[in-house]
Amino acid sequence: MAVRITIIGGGPGGYTAAIRAAQTGCEVTLIEEDRVGGTCLNRGCIPSKIMKRAAEMIEDIKRAREFGLTLDGKVTQDISSLMERKHRIIQNQIKWILGLLEKHGVRYLQGHGFIKGHKLAAVIQEDGKEIEVPFDSLILALGSEASGIQELPFDGRRIISSTEALNIQEIPESILIVGAGAIGCEFAFIFSSFGSKVTLIEAMPRILPLPSVDEEISRVLQREMKKRRIDFMPNNVVKKAENINGSLNVTLMPFPFKEEKMDEDISNIQIKVDCVLVCIGRKPGSSGVGLENAGVGTDEKGWIIADDHMRTSVPDVYAIGDILGPSKFMFAHVASKEGLVAAENAAGNSRSMNYSAVPGAIYTMPEVACVGLTGVQATQMGYDIRSDSVLFRTLGKSQVIGEIAGEMKLVSEVGSGRILGVHIVGPHATELIAEGVLAVNTGCTVNDLAETIHAHPTLSEIFLEVSLKALDRPLQ
Repeated sequence: MAVRITIIGGGPGGYTAAIRAAQTGCEVTLIEEDRVGGTCLNRGCIPSKIMKRAAEMIEDIKRAREFGLTLDGKVTQDISSLMERKHRIIQNQIKWILGLLEKHGVRYLQGHGFIKGHKLAAVIQEDGKEIEVPFDSLILALGSEASGIQELPFDGRRIISSTEALNIQEIPESILIVGAGAIGCEFAFIFSSFGSKVTLIEAMPRILPLPSVDEEISRVLQREMKKRRIDFMPNNVVKKAENINGSLNVTLMPFPFKEEKMDEDISNIQIKVDCVLVCIGRKPGSSGVGLENAGVGTDEKGWIIADDHMRTSVPDVYAIGDILGPSKFMFAHVASKEGLVAAENAAGNSRSMNYSAVPGAIYTMPEVACVGLTGVQATQMGYDIRSDSVLFRTLGKSQVIGEIAGEMKLVSEVGSGRILGVHIVGPHATELIAEGVLAVNTGCTVNDLAETIHAHPTLSEIFLEVSLKALDRPLQ
């Protein structure tokens, strides 16, 4: 009898796990309450990049004269058409995923999935019918949801989450974005290109205050924000918001836990905007799933605890993706890899996750990407390091395409030359980082990179330039 594997959650981790489990010969059931593809396809990665592409085209059109092009007439934005394009692309991707599941013989059930008891899951379908699904192994791919804050309760119109921002029907004249993490920064550039006056606030002292993002990379991106007249206000949080005559009057206050205290009465700032977008993080998507029925262990915030084999505290119950929380990596590409590992282990194999070479990709303008350790992290871990940087403006290809802002930083170990980290801010950084991931994952040295011929003229030549610099043989 085939091993019965049930997966709750059809996002990138869930459907990847389902396909891999089916390939091993298991009997697989995938349960999804909403639509396959999860947050990434329906409310995150894909729709936001569709909007970003439109924003990039607007910026390109503004610069047409630099490339010897004269545009007659006025370019106007049709947000309805953009939303239609987004819907069409998402639907096509959903059909593709459902086709893959069918091809591999995965049983797909749509409805609210939950753990009913020992080795027993169930799904309540739209018509109220309950179907029981016995399993030998269970994989939880429950995802996450946008977090809100008490001072700014979501109303879906004036105070919105990233979900509503991706379905917006008109561009606000002014918008306040709360949170300068990856999502907040991406939307800051998108709405700025769409014509909104953007103000970005962050409790921490810098944009992208993430351990994996090098501080110099943050500073470069902040300079680009300034060029686009995006106002950035660090060390601030929202105190209150009032709806006055159709606009929001938002009062800010200093972040109470920063080192330098300020007189609240003096430092309070009021901003009048049409819309507030809250991007302060995510919360577990495990409501009503019945984790308690199986005794699955979570931390104090409700994120599921799993080891590097993706096993939870309960035998034969695995967890993958966003539901593992920020202690892991909340990326779609990591969820997919975790799904592969969980599926194979559920089928009786023994695989583990390696989190040492996980790429981070942030779709700002210019883009940010990183892998491995920052210089600060490497030093704290006891490495003797050097950090070398090269500017994109030194590359012929950057000059050709007119995208010269940004740099690449390489963190390497003194002596061995082993590459410990790669950090990029610049054109197509999220594509370029793949070479950095391979370098970190395989233990490449700066000499290995320097001996690799890179095509000319390409942006990838920045790897050659920075590796030569790390060998004290710069060509520039």
